[in-house]
Amino acid sequence: MNKSLMLLLSVQFLVYVGFGLVIPVLPLVVTEQGFSDIHVGGLLTVYSLASFFTAPIWGSLSDKMGRKRLILIGLFGFSMSFLIFAIFSDSLIMMYVSRIIGGLFSGALYTSVTGFIGDSSSDENRNMYMGFMGMSIGLGFIFGPAIGGLLGAISINMPFYVSSILLLILLVYASLVLKDPPRKGEAEKRAIIPKGASTLLKYRVRYLFFFSFMVTFLLAGVESTLQLFQIDKINITSAQLGSLFLFSGLVDFAIQGGVVRKIKDGSEWIFIIIAQVVTAVGLAMFPFTSSLAFAGFALCVFTAGNALARTLTTSLASKESGGKYGTAAGLSYSMDNLGRIIGPMFFTWVFTMQINLPYIIAASLGLLSIFVILTFKASKKTLREPQVKVEKT
Repeated sequence: MNKSLMLLLSVQFLVYVGFGLVIPVLPLVVTEQGFSDIHVGGLLTVYSLASFFTAPIWGSLSDKMGRKRLILIGLFGFSMSFLIFAIFSDSLIMMYVSRIIGGLFSGALYTSVTGFIGDSSSDENRNMYMGFMGMSIGLGFIFGPAIGGLLGAISINMPFYVSSILLLILLVYASLVLKDPPRKGEAEKRAIIPKGASTLLKYRVRYLFFFSFMVTFLLAGVESTLQLFQIDKINITSAQLGSLFLFSGLVDFAIQGGVVRKIKDGSEWIFIIIAQVVTAVGLAMFPFTSSLAFAGFALCVFTAGNALARTLTTSLASKESGGKYGTAAGLSYSMDNLGRIIGPMFFTWVFTMQINLPYIIAASLGLLSIFVILTFKASKKTLREPQVKVEKT
């Protein structure tokens, strides 16, 4: 693996570490300053909004300016977002400004890194390289909350200072190592409404896109309220929450790496339903939390179901797309982002009314969403090619 690829994977890893590390720290920052709990959801939402709506613009700039230049701009801007948050954590307005800047430049990094890998790989090894990128993103999601929790135990602002410094070091290294590869195509622009979406939405695959929103919506709800909830229940610390997220992240990794690949083609919908039942059970367990061990067990149950449903839905949507893999991926991305935009605000608002209510509502929605999958299965309007059975002679 060459230096450029390792650097790009490091960039993606740190971008998603940056997204995850605020999860166990943000509630403490907000509550210690005396701000309303709903701002935890607001600060998570504006990040996703900024990233989502500016991604198409960054994609176009990546094609015009060059991948390397935009990566350097993205690293600098992303680093500054953490520094601003650390310095002005006593100002609600500046925290929002910081999160908006972070969302803006994380979008720049995603599109430029994806474009760079696409330009520097061949048809034969592109899937492998993209697979490495997906792995680095997944690891960032796993280790981000853990790192944030552990550093937050030293100082609430420590995770943000450390992230800012690491990104600046990466910026210097990238400026020395990276060289723009010959252009082979356009960057991934992540259109808000992907071209060709109207065609797919006429078929039963549309139910999978809605279901994808629901899966992420529930996940975002847990991420945005769990620490506030567990502080009230068991007075959990940021380090303890970070450890719980690390352990549940390893469960997520095991589900995607071990369980999913053993599921036979055609039976995905059955396992998605099972996954939603497991998800609902995990959510329903949270209100009964009485210890750190129980909180960890409930989170792992929820994560196992959510990870299985998320991965199988993405896979099934690609199979139902009639070969329009890019369009299907774009729609799934849009619905995932919609879940991350709406979920934190909705569930933190519900949390301010009654602390158990978010999990009761989420568990109910998890079970109700099973009817979406049953509707998908009942529909015969599919783009999927019928499989030809070969009779044994």
